[in-house]
Amino acid sequence: MTVRTRFAPSPTGYLHIGGARTALFSWAYARKHGGTFILRIEDTDVERSTPEAVQAILDGMDWLKLNYDEGPYYQMQRMPRYKEVIQQMLAAGQAYYCYTTPAELDVMREAQRARGEKPRYDGTWRPEPGKTLPAIPADVKPVVRFKNPAEGVVGWKDMVKGHIEFSNTELDDLIIARSDGTPTYNFCVVVDDWDMGITQVIRGDDHVNNTPRQINILKALGAKLPNYAHLSMILGDDGTKLSKRHGAVSVMQYDEDGYLPEAVINYLARLGWSHGDDEVFSVAQFCEWFDLDHITPSAAQFNTEKLNWLNNHYLKQTDNQKLADMVRPRLEARCIKIGDSPDLSAIAGLYKERVATLNELADAAEVFYIDLHPEAALLEAQLSAESIPALHDLLQQFKSVAWETAAISAAIKEVIGKHGLKMPKLAMPLRVMLTGQTQTPSVDALVTLFPREMVLARMEKNLAKKSA
Repeated sequence: MTVRTRFAPSPTGYLHIGGARTALFSWAYARKHGGTFILRIEDTDVERSTPEAVQAILDGMDWLKLNYDEGPYYQMQRMPRYKEVIQQMLAAGQAYYCYTTPAELDVMREAQRARGEKPRYDGTWRPEPGKTLPAIPADVKPVVRFKNPAEGVVGWKDMVKGHIEFSNTELDDLIIARSDGTPTYNFCVVVDDWDMGITQVIRGDDHVNNTPRQINILKALGAKLPNYAHLSMILGDDGTKLSKRHGAVSVMQYDEDGYLPEAVINYLARLGWSHGDDEVFSVAQFCEWFDLDHITPSAAQFNTEKLNWLNNHYLKQTDNQKLADMVRPRLEARCIKIGDSPDLSAIAGLYKERVATLNELADAAEVFYIDLHPEAALLEAQLSAESIPALHDLLQQFKSVAWETAAISAAIKEVIGKHGLKMPKLAMPLRVMLTGQTQTPSVDALVTLFPREMVLARMEKNLAKKSA
């Protein structure tokens, strides 16, 4: 049997982290087994579905490099097929027209609640042997309901959660076509999975309650049932359900925030799945290792610190020029012009050990290209009476020293030796004058990144401020 999995998002919002993890697990399962991964856009919610949300899903899949083998299929383009199957089910007595109005349903459910019963459709229009149905009202457009089995249980062996079953008495007759003729979500999903030969349905556990209804429809159609795997929800750092208030829940927001797709993929893979104690692994390793047996049935908790740690790991492994190419547009978006000097790739190489995101790397690089004005209080605190003469001395040294790390380091050491200073007394004010910051990589490597003329200009300007 050829494995066929699918990711089927609704384009009513952006591709969020939970959806991305579902897509990743479905994609990895297909890749592990040499199968087919399908992208299906479930856009039957016409009022809420938008072209922008569709594009956001496609962009997110592309950014994460989750390539699909078939699709994207769009449910709205498959309407004739759904209506064809509904007509077949009506003819076979597996579905029926229901003329109960929404207002009548409300009254029915209120009465059931008052009696302490579970609110549900009472089967008024369900045809049964020997049953006389009400007269068809002339002014009501009917819905179509699936004739759910009236007794017995429907169950399945979930590939994540184990055996799950529901009593059919708990399931009322599902509406499969609205009064305007449009088919409903649960019905479209069934026909799609059947037509597309889906073998494993991997999705969030918010769909568990849909599964028994879908299984019953598939059985009525004589379709082979897929295997189901329901993934538990993702919790935020605070232990509550991940939502917009936790910040970056849209996949493309992580791109905007400066995360690398490799880091996000690696992190998502570990949200509810594990391979021993391995924390860092390539996409190829993940596809080789991935299985559904090691997915935990309990909720996974998002940990921003762990994601930042992973992103730093991947930043450190990335070629300096590639980092520069990713940071450049972030700086240009801030209206900062990047010339040939200082060398952005060299800056990336010096700072990538110290930052968690591309945005932080852009923050570090920014000071090399702007007209810098260090905070007056910070400058005042660092330019002490004992450091100023040494800085003037160093300024003179910098005018003629060979512009390389070793020579610059030697000049700094010579000046602090001559003035009897500890390194921080010279290095700290030099950092502030050049970058406006007290924490930077080693000061000699830092100075080397700047063109000589820029170092001299910044030192002269700030020493002159102090003298004034």
